[in-house]
Amino acid sequence: MAFTERSEKTREAILRATRRMLTMRGYEATTIRAIAAEAGIDPSMVMRYYGNKEGLLAAAVDVDLHLPDPNNMERERIGELLAAHVLSRWEGDLSDEFITLILRSASTNSAAAEQLRRVFADQILTFVRAVAGEDSHTKWRAAMLSSQVLGLAYCRYIVNLPAMVEMDASTLAATLGPVLQHYLTGELDKPLHE
Repeated sequence: MAFTERSEKTREAILRATRRMLTMRGYEATTIRAIAAEAGIDPSMVMRYYGNKEGLLAAAVDVDLHLPDPNNMERERIGELLAAHVLSRWEGDLSDEFITLILRSASTNSAAAEQLRRVFADQILTFVRAVAGEDSHTKWRAAMLSSQVLGLAYCRYIVNLPAMVEMDASTLAATLGPVLQHYLTGELDKPLHE
């Protein structure tokens, strides 16, 4: 096995162990030693790859939403398609355990909150700019879009609001779609429907 392959496997083992420990214990109670023990490696290896606990946390909660190119989406349905995409990421590639980890960590730890802000600001803001261009409302659009997406995740995966949990992903996307559409393409200083 090549050195880089071995390094990559070690990095992945560290990240998996970190996510498990954060989910079970939370940020404050998770230590570098505990992560190393869970991964079956020496604590110095964790420090070698990630520098410190904050660097490790940033890597562990780094989320790529793999947002689609809005130019390849039907403009009239972009809100619904975006909602469906985000839900499919959370309930497919990203497990709801991972989403739980991210949301819980961000609510109790400033470094995790900053990481989540960076992920959403970079990815959502880029998406909004591609849809709506750059204007005085671009950051508002991205903020409102993020509030809806994060609010949905919080209610579905953390609070386990019964109606949110029971609703299938396609119904959720169809329900949330018009709101996201308004934030992306509507006039923000006017009501959704006049």
